[in-house]
Amino acid sequence: MLQDYIYLKVFLLYLLIINVITGCLFAWDKRLARQHGAQRIPERNLLIFAGFGGSVGGLLGMYIFHHKTRHLKFKLGLPFILLLQIGLLLFLLTR
Repeated sequence: MLQDYIYLKVFLLYLLIINVITGCLFAWDKRLARQHGAQRIPERNLLIFAGFGGSVGGLLGMYIFHHKTRHLKFKLGLPFILLLQIGLLLFLLTR
């Protein structure tokens, strides 16, 4: 019982950290996009961070910083990743 509680706290801390990092990556990439010739964060990396649990941070970063909102792979991809993650979580919780 106590061990489950510890695992839950670690998991929630992980989700918090990965979402903050993902949101910051969107903000940083937006900043780089404004600089001519700057080395940008590859879209693949943004999607990878979202896939590893940072989909909420990615969505917030998209809409707070108005970044990648016109790209279909982000506009549809991030909500799809979030739905998959919620489905996986529900599956694991009901096992």
